Amino acid sequence: MENNPEAIDLVYLWVDGSDPVWQAKRNALIGSVEKDMPENCKGRYADNDELKYSLRSVAVYAPWIRRVFIVTDGQVPAWLDVSNQKVKIVDHTEIMPEESLPCFNSCLIEHYLYRIPGLAERFLYANDDMYLNKEATPGDFFTRDGFPIVRLTRKPLRKLRWFWRERICRNPLKNYSATIALAARLVEKKYGVYYTGMPHHNIDAYLKRDYRHVAEDVMNEEFMANRKNRMRSDDDVQRIVFSYVPLAEKRARLRYVTGKESLHVEIHKDRHYARLDRLRPMFFCMNDSEYATDEDRMKAKAYLEKRFPEKSEFEK
Repeated sequence: MENNPEAIDLVYLWVDGSDPVWQAKRNALIGSVEKDMPENCKGRYADNDELKYSLRSVAVYAPWIRRVFIVTDGQVPAWLDVSNQKVKIVDHTEIMPEESLPCFNSCLIEHYLYRIPGLAERFLYANDDMYLNKEATPGDFFTRDGFPIVRLTRKPLRKLRWFWRERICRNPLKNYSATIALAARLVEKKYGVYYTGMPHHNIDAYLKRDYRHVAEDVMNEEFMANRKNRMRSDDDVQRIVFSYVPLAEKRARLRYVTGKESLHVEIHKDRHYARLDRLRPMFFCMNDSEYATDEDRMKAKAYLEKRFPEKSEFEK
């Protein structure tokens, strides 16, 4: 099965932030449980059954996915049917070095996805809050000549704007932007091209050999320096390098997207729901954050239940 060149797998990261065992490990690492610490952002770790609804969307709109791998830290969703041969739980210990564990940094975990045992050469990667909204085909993710399609949002002035903010205004970038800026600078240093496009923050396509090439050859030194970043850090090398490098090496196809194809929904903003219903994009993400309340999370779950009401084959 693993040798099927046409196979396409799907990988998720998943965490249940309410798990007391997981909380104890995290609190032991950060050495503080102050409420206002960035590490304690509830939206970063809250489980609101997003994965269940994401898998429902996949079952409806991409039934051709061969196998689903769910990367976790000793956890299993209570609703997941682990007897289904199409789904496999992958523990952090199976793919990450000991010095990186326990890990609460998705940037670091993503460096090791290519190590998943049995992962197909062609694979998709998603966070658990990312969804398909209409029928998708393998051709929506890979070209006929086998290259991954890299979806970015067009930001032509990004480099200038970030330079102005950091160097002129002396206003540091937030962590997410800082890690992307670092990735773009590293690719520019190695290949002489600076990609201003930002991640579209939804399901992305990769080749395992590209992933390995970036991790073990192109960015080996930088990734080694990240190994002990068990919590998020501004010197993390963001996953976008696994797209920028194939683009720089002419082994990927760039596609700029708008909200008509891939939409980022902040669950605390009602106008975003209206835009989602109006545009009906192929992909959408229901993004939780430090600005969202439990009421917002309940509203998001109700929306997803209405959008994807039927149980999938992945559920008990």
